[in-house]
Amino acid sequence: MKETVVSANSFDARSTLQVGDESYEIFRLDKVEGSARLPYSLKVLLENLLRTEDGANITADHIRALGTWDSQAQPSQEIQFTPARVIMQDFTGVPCVVDLATMREAVKELGGDPAKINPLAPAELVIDHSVIADKFGTPDSFKQNVELEYGRNKERYQFLRWGQTAFDEFKVVPPGTGIVHQVNIEHLARVVMVRDGKAYPDTLVGTDSHTTMVNGLGVLGWGVGGIEAEAAMLGQPVSMLIPRVVGFKLTGELPTGTTATDLVLTITEMLRKHGVVGKFVEFYGEGVAATSLANRATIGNMSPEFGSTAAIFPIDDETINYLRLTGRSEQQIALVEAYAKEQGLWLDPNAEPDYSEKLELDLSTVVPSIAGPKRPQDRIVLAQAAEQFTSDVLNYVQAQTTGTGTLASPVDEASDESFPASDAPAYGHQENGAGAPQHSAVVPGPGPSNPVTVEAADGTTYTLDHGAVTVAAITSCTNTSNPYVMVAAALVAKKAVEKGLTRKPWVKTTLAPGSKVVMDYYDKAGLTPYLDKLGFNLVGYGCTTCIGNSGPLPEEVSKAVNDNDLAVVSVLSGNRNFEGRINPDVKMNYLASPPLVVAYAIAGSMKVDITKDALGTDKDGNPVYLKDIWPSESEVNDVVANAIGEDMFSKSYSDVFAGDAQWQSLPVPTGDTFEWDPESTYVRKPPYFEGMTMEPAPVEDITGARVLAKLGDSVTTDHISPAGAIKADTPAGKYLTEHGVERRDFNSYGSRRGNHEVMIRGTFANIRLRNQIAPGTEGGYTRDFTQEGGPVSFIYDASRNYIAQNIPLVVLAGKEYGSGSSRDWAAKGTALLGVKAVIAESYERIHRSNLIGMGVLPLQFPEGASAESLGLTGEETFSITGVTELNDGTTPRTVKVTTDTGVEFDAVVRIDTPGEADYYRNGGIMQYVLRSLIRK
Repeated sequence: MKETVVSANSFDARSTLQVGDESYEIFRLDKVEGSARLPYSLKVLLENLLRTEDGANITADHIRALGTWDSQAQPSQEIQFTPARVIMQDFTGVPCVVDLATMREAVKELGGDPAKINPLAPAELVIDHSVIADKFGTPDSFKQNVELEYGRNKERYQFLRWGQTAFDEFKVVPPGTGIVHQVNIEHLARVVMVRDGKAYPDTLVGTDSHTTMVNGLGVLGWGVGGIEAEAAMLGQPVSMLIPRVVGFKLTGELPTGTTATDLVLTITEMLRKHGVVGKFVEFYGEGVAATSLANRATIGNMSPEFGSTAAIFPIDDETINYLRLTGRSEQQIALVEAYAKEQGLWLDPNAEPDYSEKLELDLSTVVPSIAGPKRPQDRIVLAQAAEQFTSDVLNYVQAQTTGTGTLASPVDEASDESFPASDAPAYGHQENGAGAPQHSAVVPGPGPSNPVTVEAADGTTYTLDHGAVTVAAITSCTNTSNPYVMVAAALVAKKAVEKGLTRKPWVKTTLAPGSKVVMDYYDKAGLTPYLDKLGFNLVGYGCTTCIGNSGPLPEEVSKAVNDNDLAVVSVLSGNRNFEGRINPDVKMNYLASPPLVVAYAIAGSMKVDITKDALGTDKDGNPVYLKDIWPSESEVNDVVANAIGEDMFSKSYSDVFAGDAQWQSLPVPTGDTFEWDPESTYVRKPPYFEGMTMEPAPVEDITGARVLAKLGDSVTTDHISPAGAIKADTPAGKYLTEHGVERRDFNSYGSRRGNHEVMIRGTFANIRLRNQIAPGTEGGYTRDFTQEGGPVSFIYDASRNYIAQNIPLVVLAGKEYGSGSSRDWAAKGTALLGVKAVIAESYERIHRSNLIGMGVLPLQFPEGASAESLGLTGEETFSITGVTELNDGTTPRTVKVTTDTGVEFDAVVRIDTPGEADYYRNGGIMQYVLRSLIRK
């Protein structure tokens, strides 16, 4: 079922484009006055409006507003953006399909046609979040992990196979294929879309915040909550304000010894500091042409980490070369080039579009870096990492006798503070043979120490201490899609093995590439055996460690860490290192390039200054330094040029939706509506539409509310949304036990996103959450004021008591509330716990939007005010009045918040567009869409 939109064509923009033997209908941007000066990203939005102009939701005035866009104005003009397609991963995609299945039943119950609930735009789901790195360091790790994955996820996979047959325009990429964003850039992305005879820019929304990786191909798209994605699939445009666009000028070239990861961590730090939340970032300048497509994709991928909506590069020869390398058809490649040049979407390195704000980076100033221990934007110059660790670790350990720190080697004060970061030397081999760092005697540095002797499974012993690298993972879409850093990692492994180096016995080493192509070029280059020798055996094609699917640490390591409260670390080539995310035993997490992950696995400790200290000794007992095993740029380039070819991509993606025998043998239910299994602990019918009527009830003020959680700054969706392992003594664990699930089969929260009962119980249950109304606790605890004295209770248990007594709930929070992944369950769980409003100092874009999508009111403290400055403890009773103004068709700018203790303030209403107001009036976006479709 397709829905063809016939444009009103007020600007006479409809035209044709001939490419070879094919003719395509296009909508010419040059028909709109002012379009030539627009940034690339806004040209894409302009075409979208021209093509979908219907005279009602999208009018000539909207198109004119974009053409006359004032780059310096604050966003105020709402537009309706209609993405060409939707992409999903399985953690967020399963609940999307669950909701669509539930909507079919709800439509039927309200007297409508269930077939109306069907994707109107192509929707593609890649199963990449389910594989867990349980097994590692052996040749059959991959096989064992896949078998475990199918065993755990059979119900979910059967459900997705049903969805693939029940819904038109819905396709599933089976497990063991690759990571969604890498599969997207290597195969699914069209760059220019062709549909119903029209050619237009490929645009998308995705249920993962790193959807922005495709921005590196010149494709405009970004992450949304699963709730918004469902609406987009059902033909609802995305309501948005025309954003400010930050121009980021690139000049120069990356110096030898640095990687794309170093570049992206530098850009992340710069843009976080500048402030780009809610804005588009667009790269321009001569440095763009010198930036490989793989590096562009790496930068685009990290857009959520610096907070922008998108981070896009224009189309150019590099784009065309990549499309050819990855096996796109010659007709498609010719269309992309012809269309981009015809529409002014082709890169002009000398052009300077009209940007709202500008930044500039000379690529030659980038230095080797990592980021941590808990945020991607906290960049650390690699040469200062060991010293920084000895400072940061004090936040994670109890007061202990300070050890001698014999492994620590703090950077000389002069080199630490006196010179800008750009003056620090790179540690790789320089082309002219100069510039390698000098190695001096290691200076003992201070730092907490609690050495513990551990006996390994093979009977050998070793000493474990704070700073031990217990997880070293080459993982995630960010870097495993980039052949330059992946080849560099393998070459580091090769040189290390040839020198006789090994990983430390306490390090869990994993390799989880983003697509099968990676292993193909490793094998062709003869590099796989060296990674295997260091323990970096293939564990799966999926996100694994980056999303918390790192699997358990070896039993003896886990016991030593927990018994002695050791602050051990992970080093991963991912994009997320939030607290509690990577592994429950690991307190400190560092993002690093794949070759540095290998180096830290060999070094074994963050106390080692790997730019100065020996990583180990060779066969003759001589010290081996990082510079001795770091590959030159030419070595990396030679492998990339000789080992990667179009045939690899064509082979890997020749029948990408078919799956292997295991996938094809799954029994598939049939029918337009799903047969829910009442015994299932994975897929259950959610309660969103229970008691729903065709007309929404009036919006009401909130009175007599209690605080469920009072939270600080930078509370992420990882803190809110259920993620990672399910512990037996938690409400979710108890629920599964009561339903006959053995502890070994609990699986992860992400794998159980199709079961709202598990997910509600895991909301706000992150082991690192600090709820200030339950001081001294860490995890999913609050105080239950339905009981005398307000005893400490699980958040879930307290919420049930509040709901039973019809007491609404609120959440108080600090700055950047809801930053992180576009997790719809952070909003769904909040709503199902009975929270009616969140009052925060500021929000990240996606979570604020998702709260509205679930009928939760996002409010903001007055400028400069906070819960602390207003003297709020979280023990008050709240009333919020003025919300009912929404019933009159308007959105109040502020509402009055009062407490029983006399605190009173005007909270800013963060319903930012009329479309969002419609969703809130309907009780949420799904209810709005459902009512709209029935009325058609």
